[in-house]
Amino acid sequence: MLRTSLRTSALSAGMGRRAASTIALKYSNAVFSAALKKSAADLDKVQSELNAISSTIKNSSELSSFVSNPTLSSSDRATGLQVLYKQAESSTPKKAPISDITKNLFTVLSENGRLTEAEGVIEGFNELVAVHKGELTVTITSAAPLPKDAQTRLEGTLKQSQAAQAAKTVKVVNKVNPSILGGLIVDFGEKSIDLSVASRVNKLNSLLQQSV
Repeated sequence: MLRTSLRTSALSAGMGRRAASTIALKYSNAVFSAALKKSAADLDKVQSELNAISSTIKNSSELSSFVSNPTLSSSDRATGLQVLYKQAESSTPKKAPISDITKNLFTVLSENGRLTEAEGVIEGFNELVAVHKGELTVTITSAAPLPKDAQTRLEGTLKQSQAAQAAKTVKVVNKVNPSILGGLIVDFGEKSIDLSVASRVNKLNSLLQQSV
């Protein structure tokens, strides 16, 4: 059932970077629905497994290259997935085997040549779980790590918002992205506030081009 819905979702989406994000979200929705349908415990288990897999990929240059290489043969992809599962299992406290739901997800990603979407799929899944549990994650993106006092002040302000007050729990995360040059980008729920220097530069360039 999961594999069928995943294939259908992937085939119905278009191509390109925007479509890639859409494809990732479709996989996220499919695996979230499959896990939730079984039980709350299965949902938690799958989330734990996906986060372990995400960390494993980030901490291994070999596995990072594996998931980002769409030219591998089906045999090499199958072998690579087994290595990924084994390392992810060993990184968890209970070292429990990866569930069939998670394995089915990565099998379909592999068969469809979409292993490059794995990180986006996991991020989307975590967002769906957070919404399901009444959690709100506020992501503050800055060009450099925020000083602790600045982040504390921002957290206090953000927690006064309507979205934060409606949530059961609020988690504030600071992500660093030097490409924004300066300023901040604040993402929460479906809203995004772009106060970055890069955004201002892009707007200025656009205005200058229009005036030429």
